[in-house]
Amino acid sequence: MKSIPLNALRTFEAVASRLSFSQGAEALHVTPAAVSSQIRALEERLNQQLFHREGRNISLTAAGRTLLPGVQRGLREMNRALNLIEQDRSEGVLNVSTIASFMQRWLAHRLADFYQTYPEIDLRINVSDAIVDFNTTDFHVAVRFGPGKWKGLRAEKIMDDWIVPVCSPELIEESGPIKKLEDLQKHNILVVDDEMWNQWVGALGETEIQRNWPGLDDSLSLMIMAEQGHGVALVRWSLVARDLETGRLVRPMPTAVKTNWSYYFVSPPHYFDLPKVTIWRDWLFEHAKTFAKPENH
Repeated sequence: MKSIPLNALRTFEAVASRLSFSQGAEALHVTPAAVSSQIRALEERLNQQLFHREGRNISLTAAGRTLLPGVQRGLREMNRALNLIEQDRSEGVLNVSTIASFMQRWLAHRLADFYQTYPEIDLRINVSDAIVDFNTTDFHVAVRFGPGKWKGLRAEKIMDDWIVPVCSPELIEESGPIKKLEDLQKHNILVVDDEMWNQWVGALGETEIQRNWPGLDDSLSLMIMAEQGHGVALVRWSLVARDLETGRLVRPMPTAVKTNWSYYFVSPPHYFDLPKVTIWRDWLFEHAKTFAKPENH
């Protein structure tokens, strides 16, 4: 009994619900001979006759009438479960992890478009800089700023980024234009880490100039300080583009230096090609493609 193949039960249901071998074969897209063979094999395994055969007419035996509703319920439940699984592949909850700065300064104001375009996907975003353990959490995807290699995960570059100096318009009005590094040195230089400072200054051909302000470990706090006129901040273009567009901040110097790291779409291989993950990836990449690069003016 344990070895009865599912295909034999499907065949029995197709014939029994139609009381026709030919119609059952047509529904299953097989030959009537194949259907007859499956039914005979099932009757032998059950040691029960399931159909009365009178020429081309058939009817269910008592055993057949007992078996049919159970098989139908089982097939319905199986199909329902398969549909739920397929739905979870293309619809339902999509758990995404991303870093706070990217979420607040680049992604947040674009999300309304995703929710409106794909209402069948319940996008849930968790903001954290911590490394995601996909084996012990229910995250499908992470968006990270990094070198592009994470062990055991697939990663695709979303977009590059650039380091640009920014400050409040009021700072320029009060102290005058900043055209060269000597002018910059007259102000507090706000920067997250030495690597960003060294990369930007190095692109100008300078290596000896030191910044004169302690480093901060949070880009968002650094940008707020720049908006309040506390100095000139070196920040990533992706985080500050909207502030420059609205005029809350300005670029006192034209130099934009491409960062060593980029934004990546990161996911385990078994999630990477899920339909709902693909939808999110395509949407994200399309918006990244239309995001303007900084000009070196």
